[in-house]
Amino acid sequence: MWLVLVRVLVVVLLAHSGWVYAPFPERWIGLTLGILAALGLITLERKLRAVPGHHMVGALIGGVIGLFGARMVWGALDGLDIIGEHFVHALVVVFLGYMGIVIGGQKGEWFEPARIIAAFRDSSRLHQYKVLDTSVIIDGRIADICETGFLEGTLVVPQFVLRELQQVADSSDSLKRNRGRRGLDILQKMQKMTNVAVQIVETDFPEIREVDLKLIELARKLAGKIVTNDFNLNKVAQLRGVNVLNINELANSLKPVVLPGELMKVFIIKEGKEQGQGVGYLDDGTMVVVDQARKALGKTIEVSVTSVLQTTAGKMIFCRWPDAASVPDEPPRRDTRVGDRRDFVRNGRDPRVPERRENDRRDGERTGGLAPIPPSSLPGPIASPAMGAPAAGPASSTDGRGAEGRPVEPGSGAAPIAPGLVDRPAVKAE
Repeated sequence: MWLVLVRVLVVVLLAHSGWVYAPFPERWIGLTLGILAALGLITLERKLRAVPGHHMVGALIGGVIGLFGARMVWGALDGLDIIGEHFVHALVVVFLGYMGIVIGGQKGEWFEPARIIAAFRDSSRLHQYKVLDTSVIIDGRIADICETGFLEGTLVVPQFVLRELQQVADSSDSLKRNRGRRGLDILQKMQKMTNVAVQIVETDFPEIREVDLKLIELARKLAGKIVTNDFNLNKVAQLRGVNVLNINELANSLKPVVLPGELMKVFIIKEGKEQGQGVGYLDDGTMVVVDQARKALGKTIEVSVTSVLQTTAGKMIFCRWPDAASVPDEPPRRDTRVGDRRDFVRNGRDPRVPERRENDRRDGERTGGLAPIPPSSLPGPIASPAMGAPAAGPASSTDGRGAEGRPVEPGSGAAPIAPGLVDRPAVKAE
């Protein structure tokens, strides 16, 4: 509110000055020029609000130096007879003043408070700037490293990195939002530390769109180093001659060194890609691949190191289990797949297919749970000869045929079938 009042006051004062002190016979011309001058001044003030303070200080100092240089040049040319000396005087003042303002504004980082304090404290600290990347802030390990005092100098957080961190914190994705908020908390924690200096700079490069390239350009201007976890940024910065401090490389170098033949204990938590392999992890996150350790899932075993693979992404340790031969193999587990007929086969039989019973008359047709008729309940002529009952009657025949003319195998001991049961339809069980 107070800024609006100041602007209105400036417009009124300049308009009044143009109306009263205008060197024109028509006072409305002076009034118009005063209002236009006030509007131009307000527009210039709004544009300058986006310019960093140290650049404005640099432009001001450069302009003063340019005017002082113009005065010295004109003093040296004062005794000469120059045609159009007033024009030459104005040209020298405008040229040197403009050059001083432009050069001073471009070199405004020289007037940053951190650089001035470092220049009085220790000149070597000018080259100890550490430019932080977004990934290393979200990672959080940079705060622990700063607490131990391993990083010296000033930690620089560019404004565009802070803007990117805020965009991640405002993301609709819950995972990204939590990561962004964690980064802001880590940055606030580092600012409260007494043994490290954190500075947020407003230097930006509007002509560069990629944040990684902006970081490289800022590090080159500050003659500092980039602290990051990004593998691609690490390679690009090294190609451009900028030193990089990679937190992952530092963590890998601090891991304990293991040699082939050493024994260690590891907890097997999952199967490996190859047959029979087991995978475990050390306390520092190093992956351990153990041969023939699949049967030790969920157990802590003692293994022997065979080889170590070191990559840019981390370290992998390959081991063997000496006691693997003494442990019996577990039966292979069937891979359950929906819709596969093999999943339903148990003990050689598919439970979806009805089981044939002994009283089935033919395939696909059952007697429907009819109980077998005991021989004692059959009529006399139907009784089996093996039971001592007579097999004579109209149902028997001397030519080896039973009732209704159906053949009976000789010597089979089977009784002829009763006439009433021959054409009896099968009844299925409800």
